[in-house]
Amino acid sequence: MTEDTVKPWYRQPWFWFLTIFPLASITYCAIAITIAMNTENSMVTDDYSKEGRGINMEIARDQKASDLGLQAQMSFSDRNIKLVLDSHSGQTDYPYLILNLFHPTIAEKDRTIQFSRTGQGTYRATMNQDIKGRWYFDLRSPDNDWRLKGETSLPSETAIQVGVVNR
Repeated sequence: MTEDTVKPWYRQPWFWFLTIFPLASITYCAIAITIAMNTENSMVTDDYSKEGRGINMEIARDQKASDLGLQAQMSFSDRNIKLVLDSHSGQTDYPYLILNLFHPTIAEKDRTIQFSRTGQGTYRATMNQDIKGRWYFDLRSPDNDWRLKGETSLPSETAIQVGVVNR
């Protein structure tokens, strides 16, 4: 006579096979919830109406740059930047200009560079550190009433042309 002995529950292979997937799912959800609660998502905004008004202001600044026929050329040499600003209306004599560099994914790498005037329509600035990689930029007047924007990879061997010319 053979006697079948029943193994305890923790030695049953079907028990573990059927239990492993729900346990893995619960573990994954706990980790995902912990990460979501402890990290900040800078891409999400709470005030959509304020964002919408800001977008309309940006469009107005771009239109003003187009109306003035602004055109800029930036040349990078090590940490030095030379900027030549030209306009059909002749309004290129600002005491300084502001260049904002935005990193596509990491907000902590964003930079603001202030250009000082060296002559009629020419400006110079020096960066504190080398900047490498892909960047979005916008060039603004001191009054923040116009904006020229673009995208580039730095360091750049050639001059960067940005702006619109009215015809």
